[in-house]
Amino acid sequence: PLAVVANLRLGEAYHALGEYARSNTCLRNNIDCLRGELAGERFGEAGVPSVMSRCFLVRTLADQGEFADAGARAQEAVRLAEAADHPFSLMMAHFCAGYLALRQGDLGEAIDCLERSRALGRARSMPTVLGIDQHLGYAYVLSGRLADGLSLLEHAIETAVVMGHTASYALPTIYLSDTYGLANRIEDAARVAHEALDFVRSSARRAHEAWALRALGDVSARRAPPDAEEAVAAYTQAMALADERRMRPLIAHCHLGLGRLYRRLDKREDAREHLTAAAALYREMEMHLWLNQAEVALTTQ
Repeated sequence: PLAVVANLRLGEAYHALGEYARSNTCLRNNIDCLRGELAGERFGEAGVPSVMSRCFLVRTLADQGEFADAGARAQEAVRLAEAADHPFSLMMAHFCAGYLALRQGDLGEAIDCLERSRALGRARSMPTVLGIDQHLGYAYVLSGRLADGLSLLEHAIETAVVMGHTASYALPTIYLSDTYGLANRIEDAARVAHEALDFVRSSARRAHEAWALRALGDVSARRAPPDAEEAVAAYTQAMALADERRMRPLIAHCHLGLGRLYRRLDKREDAREHLTAAAALYREMEMHLWLNQAEVALTTQ
């Protein structure tokens, strides 16, 4: 039991720090040993460790673009949580399935899973609804429901600040910057992106730092005229951090951002290079939402 709990804690901590290889090792060790009757044991934990180990592993795999493996683990998590008849674990299993779908760009599936997870949490007043809200809000934003998404994201950030949940602050702030950018609130987007970047750097969350830099790159590229120097620097730094952690979806997003930026600057060869790289990565990972955007940008050069 002590080793199981230690692996779970370490896997979660390493994930938060962006140390994905170490996180994967801890979590896979748990999954390998928690079989048969042990799969339903809680060992005094709030969630069933066999389920929670899969949930954290799904998030790491999704951040790295290993969507097929992540999907299999998410299905296992739901099945084990249902077999254990444990509401908290089931809520988390649906959440990780929604996180996976959001990262891959399957917005309908993401919203369905996250809303199901949120409903389970709200029915039992579980505090982790805060973490669910930020991802559900972002899924709403990407699906075109800006007002609904903005409301959830602002609420998630306000609650995180009031309750002192620093672990729940970084991603919704990054998502909020993206939302403001899509709403053409460029100064708000820039302010929030810098706040997110300052926060993640102070807390040594290198994976989140990569996401914050990508958000800053998007903001700089959206300006009229674009702040090309800041955008290129932000995207380049984001890609370097992402490459160290094999965060392929984020690398693809940075290529897409750079391709769009160079199109605006009428640098066609540079634009084609980055858009082609983005499309290749999106195609490989079956991220069809963004693959379509990259292909449209390529054909309209």
